[in-house]
Amino acid sequence: MPDIAFHLNGTPVRVTGASPTHTLLDWLREDRGLTGTKEGCNEGDCGACTVMVTDGSGPRALNACILFLPQLQGKSVRTVEGLVAPDGAPHPVQDAMVAHHGSQCGFCTPGFVVTMVAAHAQGRTDHDTVLAGNLCRCTGYAPIIRAAEAAKDAPVPQWIKDETTQFAQNATFALAKIPSGGEGFAPIAKPVGGADSPPAALYQPHTTNDLATWYAAHPDATLIAGATDVGLWVTKQLRDLAPVAFLGGIADLKTITAQGDQLRVGAGANINEVMAAVAGPLPSFAEMLRRYASDQIRNAATIGGNIANGSPIGDAPPALIALGATLHLRQGDTRRDLPLEDFFIEYRKQDRLPGEFVEAVSFTTDAPNLRCYKLSKRFDQDISAVCGCFNVTVAGGVVTAARIAFGGMAGTPKRAKGAEAALMGQPFTLATAMAARAAMADDFAPLSDMRASAAYRTTTAGNMMIRYFHDLSGTDVNILEVTP
Repeated sequence: MPDIAFHLNGTPVRVTGASPTHTLLDWLREDRGLTGTKEGCNEGDCGACTVMVTDGSGPRALNACILFLPQLQGKSVRTVEGLVAPDGAPHPVQDAMVAHHGSQCGFCTPGFVVTMVAAHAQGRTDHDTVLAGNLCRCTGYAPIIRAAEAAKDAPVPQWIKDETTQFAQNATFALAKIPSGGEGFAPIAKPVGGADSPPAALYQPHTTNDLATWYAAHPDATLIAGATDVGLWVTKQLRDLAPVAFLGGIADLKTITAQGDQLRVGAGANINEVMAAVAGPLPSFAEMLRRYASDQIRNAATIGGNIANGSPIGDAPPALIALGATLHLRQGDTRRDLPLEDFFIEYRKQDRLPGEFVEAVSFTTDAPNLRCYKLSKRFDQDISAVCGCFNVTVAGGVVTAARIAFGGMAGTPKRAKGAEAALMGQPFTLATAMAARAAMADDFAPLSDMRASAAYRTTTAGNMMIRYFHDLSGTDVNILEVTP
């Protein structure tokens, strides 16, 4: 495998001969002896392995357990051991954690501290959201939140500012001298072979054109963007994924472009970036995305991965289907568009040709009545049992358009066409909503699994229709608030 070069706690390093799917967590602990970064769940759930990664987009918290070494090419990695100033002074967050008794057993503490340091560098004060991806079983969150609050007004240390500026100014990542590697480096790219060429073990394309050519020649390869799902194929299923292509270096796959009331989102845009783009025009969609796993996961997971994964409980597709989204696919030099709802054929089967990949998704932002309701056992950082998204247009008190889509109710994300038909042309009243709820029972035949029974899913999906009516009627339906 080509060498991987990046900065580790301020020092340039070069990794030679590692597997393309060697995780940063294993490398830190086993090869570098940096054991402050802990292994808890090994699936991006607990946050004990959190590290701070800085690139041209600034610093962000990521889970090292499902972060592969090639994803770090040309970036800066900071572990808990690398958060002190050059003179040895602790970071303000570290001081605050001590002062406010934010640690007991200490196993989770390094991950909390790194997450808080990354948020502090970004100027964030939404501590509950920031720390939803870090689990603590003994200290409790109150002293940790108090520590985050106490540190929020402290100046960002100069060394963090300098590092952020350095990587922002070096967008091509042509950094300083790397030990044993000469001057500078560029993102990895293997030569593109023909159809009969043996596949490269690792490929990191720079553009979608590069990817299209290589993937057409190697259609059996695994495409890795954020690795928030694929990472578990390695850590839990112990799968060999070679050959692999890492898509994180493709800038034109990450663009988000507004054209009138249409938003085109590149497949490589991460969930936090999508959330920011829709927060103004589609606040309910944005709020649902805020509950998409954790901040660490949202910093890595991509909208294209969430779609191409084909999961029946992926959170973004129901909202996008309710918005009438169009999916943009590419195979070599050939592009095609199709309604997103037609992409999902059956469980884990999509309308995608060999060597074809998701390039972007487009959808309207003119949907003031869009509402997304996610039902899960935990409010934060949990997989949906049912996710329902409703987009109904009412003119003169009568329903003139309706798109309703669900996740968790079938083998694919799916529209509730019977419920839509029951609404169309009818006055938007509680009686009409009740009729639509009854019709919804014929739209789906959900399965029972560890997250919910079929009966529970059917009942709660129908109840979401009633909730939607009350929501549009101005009744407070916030399930986090108790009203008399």
